[in-house]
Amino acid sequence: MTVAEAVTWRRDVDSSGTIPDELVEAYRRDGFVRVRGILEPDEVERFRQAAQAYLEAHRAEDYSRHSVFTQLVNVWQHDEVLRELTLHPRLARVAEQLAGVRLRIWHDHMLVKEPHNNVATHFHQDRPYWPHTGETLSLSAWVALVDVPPERGCMSFLPGTHGLTGYRPQDLHDEEDLFRVNPELRWHPRVTIPLRAGDCTFHSSYTGHMALPNTTSMARLAFVIAYMDADTTYSGAPHVVTDPLGLRPGDRLDGEAFPRPLD
Repeated sequence: MTVAEAVTWRRDVDSSGTIPDELVEAYRRDGFVRVRGILEPDEVERFRQAAQAYLEAHRAEDYSRHSVFTQLVNVWQHDEVLRELTLHPRLARVAEQLAGVRLRIWHDHMLVKEPHNNVATHFHQDRPYWPHTGETLSLSAWVALVDVPPERGCMSFLPGTHGLTGYRPQDLHDEEDLFRVNPELRWHPRVTIPLRAGDCTFHSSYTGHMALPNTTSMARLAFVIAYMDADTTYSGAPHVVTDPLGLRPGDRLDGEAFPRPLD
């Protein structure tokens, strides 16, 4: 590593996948945390190239079908290189330290904001979209595969909102929607976290968050791994991940479709 690279690359996780106690404490207090250097520089480039190739081959399959971002779900089931990222033991060990419970993969998804997208992903929680029962500690790892300064669409969080449960799903297109659900959140502190390629944020599925527009000439490539408590069961609500599986309400979300990354 050159002197210039040493200045710009920082790491908060050791080779075994352990992070300092203060980061765990920050996550449990705020509902989110940044972990720098969770991927090695050579890993970042390998996964970035695979993600770019997968995007070019599968952009027409965009699950989201809206202009906020391109979203490709369960990439791990179709691409061997990106499967390694979804099941990456370093990411999974950090996630389990933060959650404090055994976890399974709920799903992954690529979230791409195209150049000059100029559209924000407005404040929302993830958990109301998910057909889960029997879990409260689900969380997501949002991995930057390119540098993501604010102008390229990094995320902002509402600290402490991971204690707010029972909300309906919010509209990502509507900047007012979460504030209709809870008007007090309009005045809540907001924390914006730029990421270098290879950095990651982890956030609780209940933490309010948004992503800024991409006003740059480079696509924002983010790869997200969503984790759930290992004993999570299916609520019966519709979802693109569970709809094809023939599940009944109360069935455990386990087996090959929802692997344990550390087994």
